[in-house]
Amino acid sequence: MQIQVPRFSGWKVVWAAFLVAVFSWGVGFYGPSIFLQTLHADHGWAISTVSSAITAHFLFSAVLVTRLPEAHRRFGVARVTQAGVALSVLGMLAWANVRESWQLFPAALLSGAGWAATSGAAINAMVAPWFEKDRPKALSLAFNGASIGGLVFTPLWAVLIAQFGFPMAAAILGAAMTAALGPVTVRLLRPPPEALRSVSDAARDRHAAPKSVMSRADLLRDQRFVTISAAFALGLFAQVGLFAHLVTRLAPEFGANGAATAISLTTVCAVVGRTALGWLLENRDRRKAASVNFAVQACGTALLMWGSGGPALLGGCVLFGLGVGNLISLPPLIAQREFDPDEVGMVVALKPRSTKPCSRLRRPFSARYAISKAATRFHLESPPASRLPRR
Repeated sequence: MQIQVPRFSGWKVVWAAFLVAVFSWGVGFYGPSIFLQTLHADHGWAISTVSSAITAHFLFSAVLVTRLPEAHRRFGVARVTQAGVALSVLGMLAWANVRESWQLFPAALLSGAGWAATSGAAINAMVAPWFEKDRPKALSLAFNGASIGGLVFTPLWAVLIAQFGFPMAAAILGAAMTAALGPVTVRLLRPPPEALRSVSDAARDRHAAPKSVMSRADLLRDQRFVTISAAFALGLFAQVGLFAHLVTRLAPEFGANGAATAISLTTVCAVVGRTALGWLLENRDRRKAASVNFAVQACGTALLMWGSGGPALLGGCVLFGLGVGNLISLPPLIAQREFDPDEVGMVVALKPRSTKPCSRLRRPFSARYAISKAATRFHLESPPASRLPRR
């Protein structure tokens, strides 16, 4: 009797995750900065008021994302992602149709819930069950959707709002998000993992001895988790701070349009850096790779701080950009190496609890201080032999 081997569909899932990331970051991450400018211009509300609602959006998502692994286990990745898409669309429409400033905060709760269900922890949950050896490549490809979302949605938001107004722009992008992600989540994310995972992964699960899963409290005290969270919280703190002041730094040298082009170059370099790391990482020490990533960004930051002239500033954009995307994709890969499979999802979900609040604190000194600290304090000890890759 011939046994039919299930067809491996993991790379289709990666492309599905890529598409989710394009819309998720385009709406949930890059969208709020557009909302800020538009609502301030349309209603005359104080920047601080709208900014407080945006902070609520990110903080609420940071709280919800810690419960994402339980939601995935109970309802499945597909249903949770579909709910996240619906909440993102509703939140986007709510932001666009507010009439009073207090309405910003209910809108932030809707959009924050949608962002939590479709952002980094969700992307990892879609991709991770299908890959072991090739997980760096798979995650780098999926997370590149985040950079593409920034490249596409930032100008798209501006054009649609200018042409049709904020409410209609939100309706158009909401319809596009629903039409694009609805079929994808139904067709590619709904089947149980056993139907799409590789035969070796399924065999590993059947024969693996049961292990106790670390509790949240134990995980929060675990040195491996603490060092991952602290390093990447500082890195994101620096990254957001630098981006917040990048136009101001570049415009005197390049002008407004040239500064925008330089920032686009930074985003393109983020795609290049993430892709290169995914293909080169393989079984290499992932903590050392993270430290190199921080060091490259520190060099880019130094050029942006103290460099003079176009070539030096463009070099700073390139070096800093090469590490931008890896701050999102490296933590799940480090967790894969150092934690049991059933713990990885919780590690990835709990990490934003510390990194997202840090990333919202945009201070002028953040780029100089936090990147240097992340590069020097990040632990380089190799993981125990029992945590080595399983394939």
